[in-house]
Formats: sequence, C-alpha cells, structure tokens
Amino acid sequence: MGNVIIVGAQWGDEGKGKIVDLFSERFDIVARYQGGHNAGHTVKVGGQKFILQLIPSGILRPGKIAVIGNGVVIDPAALLKERERLEAAGIEVAGRLVISHRAHVIFPFHCMMEKASEAKPGRISIGTTSRGIGPTYEDKIARRGIRVSDLLDAETFCAQFDQLAAEKEIIARALEIDEPLDFTEIRARYLGYAEKLRPLVADAAAFVNRAMNEGRSVLFEGAQGTMLDIDHGTYPFVTSSNATAGGACTGLGISPTRIDAVIGVSKGYITRVGGGPFPTESRGEAGQTLRERGNEFGAVTGRPRRCGWFDVPLLRYSTMLNHFTSVVITKLDVLDHRREIPVCTGYRHRGDILTEMPALARVLEQVEPVYEMVPGWSCSTEGLREYKQLPEPAKAYLQYLEDHIGVEVGSISTGPERDQMILKPGSKLEKLLG
Repeated sequence: MGNVIIVGAQWGDEGKGKIVDLFSERFDIVARYQGGHNAGHTVKVGGQKFILQLIPSGILRPGKIAVIGNGVVIDPAALLKERERLEAAGIEVAGRLVISHRAHVIFPFHCMMEKASEAKPGRISIGTTSRGIGPTYEDKIARRGIRVSDLLDAETFCAQFDQLAAEKEIIARALEIDEPLDFTEIRARYLGYAEKLRPLVADAAAFVNRAMNEGRSVLFEGAQGTMLDIDHGTYPFVTSSNATAGGACTGLGISPTRIDAVIGVSKGYITRVGGGPFPTESRGEAGQTLRERGNEFGAVTGRPRRCGWFDVPLLRYSTMLNHFTSVVITKLDVLDHRREIPVCTGYRHRGDILTEMPALARVLEQVEPVYEMVPGWSCSTEGLREYKQLPEPAKAYLQYLEDHIGVEVGSISTGPERDQMILKPGSKLEKLLG
C-alpha cells in the first residue's frame, strides 16, 4: 500500500470522515495536515456516532497511528476534550496519537478577535464558526504565533504569551471590544494544558518520513474542501489554510514525490455552509428535501447546509487542482426519490460559456448554470454493498458524472454506516486498495 491523500472535492462536508475511516484499515498511519476544530468528521460504527474535530478518523481503527501535522492549528482544550470523549467510548488514544511540535496554538483572544471581525459594520460576512482559526493563522503568517514547542517550554511561552496578550489588548481597545479576558488565568491554564499534551508531542515530519522510509503506508486527510482553499477557493469566502492536496506536503513536511495517489470525495449533489457564491444552490422545496434526506446540518455547529445540484465545472476545476486518481461519490441514496436529477454542465456569464473558474466571487454569483436532466431511479439504494446491485439508472448517473468530470468514480457510499460502501470492480481505486 502506498501513500494516499483524501481531499474534499467541493466546499467540505463531503463525507471525508467516513471515507478516511473506511480506507484507514489498509494503512498504518493516518495524518491530518491543515485546519482546526471548526471542521467535524462524522463516522458511524455499529450504530455509535463519533464526531472528530482534530484527531484523524483513523484513531477509530485499533492499532493505527494518528498524526496531527504542523499545518493544523490546535485549541488544546478542544483537543483534550476530544481525547476524553474517545477514551470514554473505549477508543485507546495514548501511544497512538502524535502531535507536531510545530503546530500553532489557538487562544481565547483569537476567538474574541474573530467574533469582533465578523460583526464589524461594513465587513463582508464570511460565515465563520468563530473558533479562532483565522486569527491564529494570521498570527502564524505574521510570525508572532505561538507553537506547541513554545507552549512546552514555560520560559519561552510566558515571554511570548505576555507580548502577544499585550498586543491583543491594544487591538481590543481600538476595536471597542468589551469582552473581558483574564490573561493571567489563560496563561496559567495553558501551562496546565502543556503538561497534558507533552507525552503526545513529537517532530511529526520526522516521524512520518521515517515511517515511510521503513515501508509503512500513510493516509493523509484534510479538513474542509477544495473550494474553501485559501488560494484556490471562492475567495474571500474560504478557510485560512490550503485544503487542496498540496497542503499535505507543507502541512506535514513531506515531499510531493512521496504521494502515490489523490482520492477526491464528492457528494452526488452539492452543499455549502456559510456565505459565498453557490451557482447550483436550490433555494426551494427541492433543496429543502435534499437537506432533510441528507441530514445536512453541520457536525460541529449544527448549522443547516445550503444544498444544490452536482456542479461539473466545479468538479473539473477541483480535479485539475488535485489531479485526482479516483473520486468517491457519497450520499447517492439521498437522490433515490428523484425521477430526474439536474446536473450543471457549464456556467453562462453575459451570454458566454465560461471555460475557466472565475476568480471573482461576484462573477461566480452572477453566472447562470447550464443544466442537463439525467434520469433518476426512484428506488432505494441505501445500504447496497455491490456495484451490480445498483439500479441501471443509478449506474448511468455515475457514468454520466465520470464522463463529464474526466476521472473515474471508483467508489460509492450508500449510507452513513462504515460498511455501507461500494468499491467499483476494476477501478483504479480497487487496485490501489487491493
């Protein structure tokens, strides 16, 4: 087994958690490379539901090692609480979780700043979760952030924290933020977190590269999706890190030459959370039905997701950026009720069909989707586990998507449970996982 990246092909929430959990059985290590605890991966195992925010989904597989890379931003309180929840459910974490000493740390003042920024009059609302993710990445890029390695050295940490806290107090006064924060208490609390985290911290890049040198296989997982990538997504309605496949290299310290395959994950329709353009959004009854049938509510926030139809131009763009080896289509069963399924095959803007993804969000908001209607199957596919069991119109729909996005559909999810999955016979994905 080689080294494989799992990437969300849309705006996140594609079901990556289940796919990573399912595929991790065949890998030795599962490593997370970007994002923070604003993203949640939901995995159902034997009727038990796990919501993972920072710890890679592979932790649910006995004997697998989970790694949190340097590209992730960490709220220690959230991480420790997640560990407690897993251990209470009988999942062993000690000795199986490695945290990069180069990952940056989220503090309460980061959350305060994000809330204030979102509420600022005249500012475009991004629709963030206000978990402090963006401001932490801002401090990282500005070279004033505090890393896990700093946190573990009390003298270094106290000096850096006091300086950073003083800066945040000045900014808070300038922005007229009246949320009280006890910086002395926060500093003491984080020194306590440091001792709890210390046994888990290591040089994650060295750990992962050494494991690959020894012939062990690694499954890389990201948070969010391609269209939320800070560079290539629908800016400014994006996350603060690189959610595309390239983020795995910088977010874990591994060379691109060590990657053997990139697997994209996409729903059979499309969803988005928060603000920003969404060309194929269905705001009427059809979109509401998709939301209800797909249980499209945020795993972490509970926010209802915006729902719409499969977007071929978006998937082509995502495929180009990540060079997918294969694509997994999730939640096919959510479409079981449809007699016809709209699929967007192009964007029309001011009378012209666009050949590239527009960089301006306002242009993407103005495009008119060009739809084709594909026959549905009007029968249940829920829980099917073999490709031959799919109704012929469902196979035709999958083939239609494959032909239009230019990459194979190697696997199909037919329900939320771990084993409600189809691996397409003869696909590259079947050979890769074989």
